[in-house]
Amino acid sequence: MIGYVTLGTNDLERSGKFYRAIMDELGVELSRTTEKSMSWGKFGGGRGLSITKPFDGDPACLGNGMMIALEARDHDQVHKVHELALANGGSDEGEPGTRGGSVFYGGYFRDPDGNKLCVYNMPEQ
Repeated sequence: MIGYVTLGTNDLERSGKFYRAIMDELGVELSRTTEKSMSWGKFGGGRGLSITKPFDGDPACLGNGMMIALEARDHDQVHKVHELALANGGSDEGEPGTRGGSVFYGGYFRDPDGNKLCVYNMPEQ
């Protein structure tokens, strides 16, 4: 089971604005900030997400084929998070909708550093 996910950023202020908007909509609290990082989630309370300037001081870069998926409560929230991502410096990677003829409903976007994310809802069958 995943404990938390960390994404690299080259601009903590820009990425912080981007993720604050999305996490606020999803109801996930900002739990920690430092001069080099920000984290959302509750300690001991499930999975979390962090953004950070790389420890080694080199520029943050993308992991090819890597994507983070964020669970939404319903289809409306999928749309809202996708809109917030684009309004806060993200780029579109696929509008919200059903994928593969299944119950999976998701929208795709990249954060300001180019990391790919999906916001999805998959009601129980």
